[in-house]
Amino acid sequence: MEIFVYRHGSQAVEEGFGRDDLPELLADETNVIWVDLMGETEEGVAEAKDILLNVFNFHPLTVEDCLETRNQPKVEGFERYLYFIVHGIKPGLTHPANFVTKELDGYLGNNFVVTFHVERFRSIKTAKQQIRSSPFVCQRGPAYLLQRILDELVDLYMPIVDDFDLEINSLEERVLEMRKGNNTILGDIMDLRRSVARLKRISSRQLEVLYRMSHGEFPQIPTMVLPFFRDVHDHLVRISDLAEGYRDLVSSLFDIHFAVVGNRTNEVMKTLAVMSSIILPLSLIAGIYGMNFENMPELKTKTGYFVTLAAMGVITVLLLGYFWRLGWIFQKEDPIGNNLANHDESDHYDN
Repeated sequence: MEIFVYRHGSQAVEEGFGRDDLPELLADETNVIWVDLMGETEEGVAEAKDILLNVFNFHPLTVEDCLETRNQPKVEGFERYLYFIVHGIKPGLTHPANFVTKELDGYLGNNFVVTFHVERFRSIKTAKQQIRSSPFVCQRGPAYLLQRILDELVDLYMPIVDDFDLEINSLEERVLEMRKGNNTILGDIMDLRRSVARLKRISSRQLEVLYRMSHGEFPQIPTMVLPFFRDVHDHLVRISDLAEGYRDLVSSLFDIHFAVVGNRTNEVMKTLAVMSSIILPLSLIAGIYGMNFENMPELKTKTGYFVTLAAMGVITVLLLGYFWRLGWIFQKEDPIGNNLANHDESDHYDN
């Protein structure tokens, strides 16, 4: 547990307080108090529960939710305080194939901010560094201090969102370059879709939390601080919009994947059809001359065998040429626009 106290008119934020100091500190309405509770150990959870229930006298249901770590983002208003749950990302563990978050619970009152987290938050660490270096944040009140924490938390989403964009582009290239059905690529697309869905779900719920905080619903957030909360809300709107766009792109990746697989299958079937079309007349000739009749043309001649083979060869060449003219075989993929360029050039000379 860490306790930070800013006294009105002071030039620095004070630290080093304990549980027993909190009642006296809270009694002075001019103080700005931040209590950061960490539940990394059972002792830390027990200490946090005691402080939340017996010192701050928060509602038992909010304390129960606070100590759990499987809650969706939300915000609830009470007479003396508001209770909120938000989610931050796990740097180093979160990537496009595995989007994981960690929960941050907190309370905001007229002169205090209380945060509780089981895992460490970079946004919490950054906020502590800011108030240790300068009391400016605390001078503007507890609501502004909370805004700085939430702003840092939301900003850390952007590098991960950029990684989603790069991963989608990479998968598009891999899908277009594959020669046959690839279960590995399909599995990567499935992992990406799950991560995008979770990003969209978390960002949408937190969007509602920040919307309510930024539009004057709670008296604990002064009017002069509301624009700063709206700025955080705007950042999250951008993230949510990007997540929605990524969800559509990932869905299109499935369509592209199956279209490529279907196209490759059609190529194989076309090749087999061409081979069957060539072999069919040759089999007909071989079948006719394989019948055991006495009176058949060329059957008794010395050159009959070679004439028949030559006829088969000519038929094969003619069929190959015919299929080539149809564009079924021996076709190379030319750069798009060559024919169009030639037509444009001829039209220019005609004019």
